Amino acid sequence: MLKHCLIVFLVSMVPVIELRGAIPYGVGFGLPLWLTYCVAIAGNMLPVPVIYFFARRVLVWGSGKPVIGFLAEYDALSGLSQEAGSTEYHELVKGGSGHGCGHNLLGAGAMAAAIGLKHYLTETGKSGTVILYGCPGEEGVASKAYMAREGLWYNLDAALTWHAGDCNEVATGSTNSCIQMLYTFHGLASQASTAPERGRSALDAVELMNVGVQFLREHMPRDARIHYSILDAGGASPNVVQHQASVLYMIRSNFVKDCIALHQRVDKIAQGAALMTDTTIERRFVDGLSDTVCNHALEKVLYDNFAELGVPACTPEEHAFMEKLSATYAGSDIPSGVGAENDPAFAEKVQALRTGHFNDFLVPLYQGPAFNAGSTDVGDVSYQCPTAQIHMAVWPNHVPCHSWQVVSCNKTPLAHRATVHAGKVLCAAAIDLIEQPELLEQAKAEFRKRTAGGYTCPIPADAVPAPLD
Repeated sequence: MLKHCLIVFLVSMVPVIELRGAIPYGVGFGLPLWLTYCVAIAGNMLPVPVIYFFARRVLVWGSGKPVIGFLAEYDALSGLSQEAGSTEYHELVKGGSGHGCGHNLLGAGAMAAAIGLKHYLTETGKSGTVILYGCPGEEGVASKAYMAREGLWYNLDAALTWHAGDCNEVATGSTNSCIQMLYTFHGLASQASTAPERGRSALDAVELMNVGVQFLREHMPRDARIHYSILDAGGASPNVVQHQASVLYMIRSNFVKDCIALHQRVDKIAQGAALMTDTTIERRFVDGLSDTVCNHALEKVLYDNFAELGVPACTPEEHAFMEKLSATYAGSDIPSGVGAENDPAFAEKVQALRTGHFNDFLVPLYQGPAFNAGSTDVGDVSYQCPTAQIHMAVWPNHVPCHSWQVVSCNKTPLAHRATVHAGKVLCAAAIDLIEQPELLEQAKAEFRKRTAGGYTCPIPADAVPAPLD
């Protein structure tokens, strides 16, 4: 009996298997049900305090105020498998994923910043807490928004992060809010030739929904965007009326409240498509995230440290690599960066600094009106605490993000140097916030002013994160 109790205890600790494996084992080998339950639950709960203690030791350091958080993303994008350091498209794994947004670098750089600040707090004995936040699935899950729904970021005095890019700059301005919803239509299969009247086509419903959304595009805010992807067309047999089909929609708009309103209109179009085809519709919330609230005070602190530390050196060989890679896409001569994309006069200043297709210089600080049509779940963090980030040049000028060219750049010596350097800039800025409390107070005052309208989370209370593939 003791042997089987020990096995139940150990099995219950195994991830995924846990109680669902331990209890059947114990009962199957003749242990009393009450004893099996007690041993299994004890084994299942034992790792919790250990994991908590480990997480506290590794992810949280120091005590007291201020509390500085570093955001560490880690995920990849489907269909972007690519050989590193190549100037030609070369898929390593058929249909595999790749780091088309540089989040492999982002997470490592944030960790470097957190480790640096930990050592500073240890050596100086100053009051302050550093927290490293693991943030999986920014692409397609928006984990920070789920964290925001639970109020996780309210306890931070400031959040700092970075992103790989095609220039060295301090980011500013707003981004689009975003909601993703999966619509699955259910119909009735039938022989498309001999009995088409008995079928109810789910694929027709998807098609009609897409047509309806096409008309909607003329009647929505100019900064809004709607994208879609048909995930299931109902099979490969055209002589069968498709009984099921699904389409994934991504709805973007400048402000989260506007995005929610636009999403409600798309919902009505989906319902109309179901009515027209006599099908039923199933909706599954995938993710949602908010627009970004900028903080000029924090941006200035980041810029001052970025300017003092400079930018990573780029070798002649790396310049040559970037020049060759830039020939594989259009638009490489367009000035890049937030300021250049929003202000023609500022774009001229950036253009004058350029010497090639890799931007190995620090873009001057820009804090004018700025908008990026893309989306990031950093926006939800920015609604709950002062937040700012930098961009570090890793890619050639104006390369399309989420492309094989980007993946090719994200595992190079230059990418490694940029990652470490980003950690230094973030850490140095955090030290300034600790040593000069007035800087943090300025950031908080600006935050309170910009978020006076409160925070509306785009994620419903009953939504759960989609599983990561």
